Amino acid sequence: MTPDTSPVPNKRLVTASVMAATVMQALDSTIANVALPNMQGTLSATQDEMAWVLTSYIVAAAIMIPLTGWLAQRLGRKPVFLISIIGFTVSSALCGLATTLPAIVLFRFLQGISGAALVPLSQAVLFDINPPENHGRAMAVWGVGVTLGPIIGPALGGWLTDHYSWRWVFFINVPIGILAYLGLSLSMPNTKKVVSSFDFFGFLSLSCGIGALQLLLDRGELKNWFSSPEIIFYGLIASIAFYLFSVHTLSSRRPFLSPALFVDRNFLAANFFIFLIGMVLFATLALIPPMLQKEMNYPVVLTGLVTAPRGAGTMLAMMLVGRLIGRFDPRLIMFTGLGLTVVSLWQMAHFDLLMGKGLIIYTGLLQGFGVGLSYVPLSTVAFSTLPSTLRNEGTAFFNLLRNIGSAIGISTVQMLLTRNTQTMHASLATHITPFTLTNPALDNLHIDPSTRAGLIRVNELLTHQAAMVAYNNDYQLMMIATLVVMPLLFLLRPPARRTRTEDAAVLE
Repeated sequence: MTPDTSPVPNKRLVTASVMAATVMQALDSTIANVALPNMQGTLSATQDEMAWVLTSYIVAAAIMIPLTGWLAQRLGRKPVFLISIIGFTVSSALCGLATTLPAIVLFRFLQGISGAALVPLSQAVLFDINPPENHGRAMAVWGVGVTLGPIIGPALGGWLTDHYSWRWVFFINVPIGILAYLGLSLSMPNTKKVVSSFDFFGFLSLSCGIGALQLLLDRGELKNWFSSPEIIFYGLIASIAFYLFSVHTLSSRRPFLSPALFVDRNFLAANFFIFLIGMVLFATLALIPPMLQKEMNYPVVLTGLVTAPRGAGTMLAMMLVGRLIGRFDPRLIMFTGLGLTVVSLWQMAHFDLLMGKGLIIYTGLLQGFGVGLSYVPLSTVAFSTLPSTLRNEGTAFFNLLRNIGSAIGISTVQMLLTRNTQTMHASLATHITPFTLTNPALDNLHIDPSTRAGLIRVNELLTHQAAMVAYNNDYQLMMIATLVVMPLLFLLRPPARRTRTEDAAVLE
């Protein structure tokens, strides 16, 4: 990015500061997961109660993301950004200091509310401070921050928990938040304020729908889905709320989300693909660590090391695609990226319990590279034809769909994993007979099937094999889903050149 072509001074400081805030928020969406067992012991809570530590954050962020656009228009982008950083940093410190379960659930809820605006506003800021010819590079920088957090979060969280305490999972946000606040308060330009009425009914119905959907997806597997009255209740609330929101949006003169967003073909198609990428990327990230730790007995630190190349692949692709996007059709770059993702998922669908670390590293690197090639052009094309005045709303909705896609993807693969493991275990168990129990291979494993301990060990081996098959089925399903939608990329139109005057119009 060339500072001399931008009307914004201190562009590098603005970029570094917004990316610090982005990484901080993206990191916190996953870093706390591995610390839950340690937190559970400290807080004397059950597994069901500890789930609310994650659920409260996810639901709060999902509810607040749609409000980001209106707040940024009404108050100006800079005040909203700075208030969000303050709230996120303070609530992170309070999470680390919490001594009771209700306290940490409350502070996580506040953390989700405060952090919801950071990622969509950082995307909008990078669009506005860069001239049109540098939008691809700007989205490459932004994409690194968004995808790097979930990739390194589990490894970093495990390392902090093992070497220090689970409280440092939250304390680590404090210095990052302070630096981001100082950088933005000194350098970030504000946007023109737009006085507009607030559609309370539209916001309330959308918030209820998103909140209920997130609760359904987050707690569904724990409660055995629709066999639980709690999950049925969430489903009814989500259905009614989304129906009311849709009818209200189509009939209201000034709905909560501007109808102009849904007239733009590129924006609509790009949101469909970011939904898919959210499903594939985050569902894969949710499957790999437990597979390595539970089925292959990898320690947390080693799991982090062998999955880290995925982030390296993403960063490498994003640095490369920032230079390619102005020379090649973005649709071809995205097609290549999704193609590499399909190849990696095909290889992952052939994982086995005896594989070496090299295959895990290679497939992670390849998939990270493919996602990086897809993410940046998609973010650029999504807003290439959208008016600058709709950028706050557009980035909020874009990131909302990415989050919903990831939530649906994770819930789907976890549900299928549980059910397929049970099905495969029952199928494999039918092949266990008195004759198979005399197999010499059991002697090599030091298993005596004539004892109770030996039969328990045989059952453990069956469970591991059944789970591995279930993981393979999940990877295969994601491969097929990606392969099917690849031709739809050409519904997108190549981005037209925007004038620098239009992109600077929202800045004071």
